[in-house]
Amino acid sequence: MNLRKTLSLLIVLLLVTACATSPRMTPTERLEFYRANAGEPVRSFHSPSRLWGWRALGDSALTVWTSSNQGFLLELSQRCPDLSFASSIGLTTRTSRVSAGFDSVVIHRGGVQGSRTTCRIDTIRPLNTRVVKESRHDLHDVAVEERDPSIPDDPQ
Repeated sequence: MNLRKTLSLLIVLLLVTACATSPRMTPTERLEFYRANAGEPVRSFHSPSRLWGWRALGDSALTVWTSSNQGFLLELSQRCPDLSFASSIGLTTRTSRVSAGFDSVVIHRGGVQGSRTTCRIDTIRPLNTRVVKESRHDLHDVAVEERDPSIPDDPQ
């Protein structure tokens, strides 16, 4: 190889290495990034039978993606310590809509016999997906669950 090609290859390798070793955002920084790129709160969103994915943002917020180009920031009414350790989550819903103040995130830990925790959704904000892009490998699987009819419609 000539010197020019070797030098170009070396520069490309250095750039790739620099990108690969750059520090990741902390959960707090990531949450602030999503808050800065989310719209005004909405009452609910249509939930398809299968969501595209989710990402925990600490223990009181998460993003859920209904498709590769539509996501929502969900902030919870209280801390959910199990959220960061969830193997999967579900969302309660009625009539195919997930509603703030009524529905919850169902956190699953472990396999079929693992524990479940339910955390009520306080606010829902649509994400500006032109700015916020999640790759499929960065997200987790999510299920949609029918809401327990014994739970009253009025938030407590």
